[in-house]
Amino acid sequence: MSYELDYPEIRAGVSRLCADFPGEYWQECDREQAYPEKFVNALTGAGYLCALIPEEFGGMGLPISAGVAILEEIHRAGCNAAACHAQMYTMGTVLRHGSNEQKNQYLPGIAEGSLRLQAFGVTEPTSGTDTTALRTMARRKGDTYFVSGQKIWTSRAEHSDLLLLLARTTAREAVSRKTDGLSVFLVDMRNVLGQSLTIRPIRTMMNHATTELFFDEMPVPAANLVGEEGKGFQYILSGMNAERILIAAECIGDAKWFISKASNYASERMVFDRPIGQNQGIQFPIARAYSQMRAAELMLHEATRLYEAGHNPGEEANLAKLLAADASWVAAEACVQTLGGFGFAAEYDVERKYREARLYQVAPISTNLILSYLAEHVLDMPRSY
Repeated sequence: MSYELDYPEIRAGVSRLCADFPGEYWQECDREQAYPEKFVNALTGAGYLCALIPEEFGGMGLPISAGVAILEEIHRAGCNAAACHAQMYTMGTVLRHGSNEQKNQYLPGIAEGSLRLQAFGVTEPTSGTDTTALRTMARRKGDTYFVSGQKIWTSRAEHSDLLLLLARTTAREAVSRKTDGLSVFLVDMRNVLGQSLTIRPIRTMMNHATTELFFDEMPVPAANLVGEEGKGFQYILSGMNAERILIAAECIGDAKWFISKASNYASERMVFDRPIGQNQGIQFPIARAYSQMRAAELMLHEATRLYEAGHNPGEEANLAKLLAADASWVAAEACVQTLGGFGFAAEYDVERKYREARLYQVAPISTNLILSYLAEHVLDMPRSY
């Protein structure tokens, strides 16, 4: 399967690292609903999670295509980067819009692994995907903001030191545009956890370490405001193309894992004295999944190329995420169908990866919202929401 010539040493290194975390490791994490601490520490120690951080702050200073290679290989190996992938795109907000003081204070620690920036607080129970309707408020008093409100689906908050938080600093009724009045904060959760910040885990279909957060007049130093007050929505949007691209890479990796698992099993599994892969009813769904994966892979690499060339590839990044998520789901369906009953057995890892792959139809952005974006911004159709 192609595109393995980009960053071959990184891909080989990630593959070797993942070999130390076989299916049994992930099955145990699933049973215990445990965070894959050893896996995250290994990725951190090898430097892969700081690949996109500039060298001046202790990172590798590599472009986003390196992040694509890392995340794809993790998922292709049957592992799951969801426990730590947020660091690659959340710290981009600090890189692009943070002050020099913030970068110097936090990025070296993130790069070396002594600090974790894994949590991203945006979604709220009442607003869902309508980010402009969020109600969490940050009111400034002197040199401190006091935050009150609630967030949901904030993954990895229990395993992160820092939280990138989007909150209103001006009430929605008091702004001329609903996207105004939102601000981004870099919250050191170690200082407020158990006092003005409460983290409550949410058990979900997959072991995703997600939580809901409650803020009760949580103090945040004004120095931790990222960029200008009231411009947070634009800051968050600027990082979404990178997020789409990186998540698409994970989906491509998942699709390759499912296709490999299915095709190998079909070639070896004997029924009626012949391998089941000899039957076109088995071959065709796997071949179709491969064709969809390759098409999505091409779009992903086009989005990556444009992003690295300095463009703002909203269309391509969204298409890459849409097509890659669909390709991984088609491959997952084909894999389960090929393995039959064994596809539902935990020891084969297919059911675990199947549950994980389903998430990308919904998060970090629903495929329906991508279709709405394409309809409005690419096809010039009327806004639907």
